[in-house]
Amino acid sequence: MSSHNLEDSKRVYLKILFSLFFLTVVTVALTKVHFNSFALAIGVGLLVACIKGFLVAANFMHLFDEVKSIYGLLILCLVFSIPLFCIPLMWENNQVKEYKNGPWVGYKEEIRELKKKNKGETDY
Repeated sequence: MSSHNLEDSKRVYLKILFSLFFLTVVTVALTKVHFNSFALAIGVGLLVACIKGFLVAANFMHLFDEVKSIYGLLILCLVFSIPLFCIPLMWENNQVKEYKNGPWVGYKEEIRELKKKNKGETDY
């Protein structure tokens, strides 16, 4: 390996290192910011985390050098993970309902009232 390539590699890795340090400071600073909604706070936090993850994956895992099938697989993973990130939003908006198999978010009082009304009956 020539010294020119080694110096270029050092420069790239130092840029990534300082970028990750800066984004870590941004992450810590964002904990002090009051967002109007919980969903916005999650979105901003995930955006910073995705940028940091992209820096690590693209450079240290050499994803810039991979073939297009890898990018397709990464996009597929992203498509399947988006619904998982929407679950806390459903909790925040109280869209998770209570069914016969147990209480869900936001319905504890209704379950207690049903228990009092049925006086110990287990079919509710």
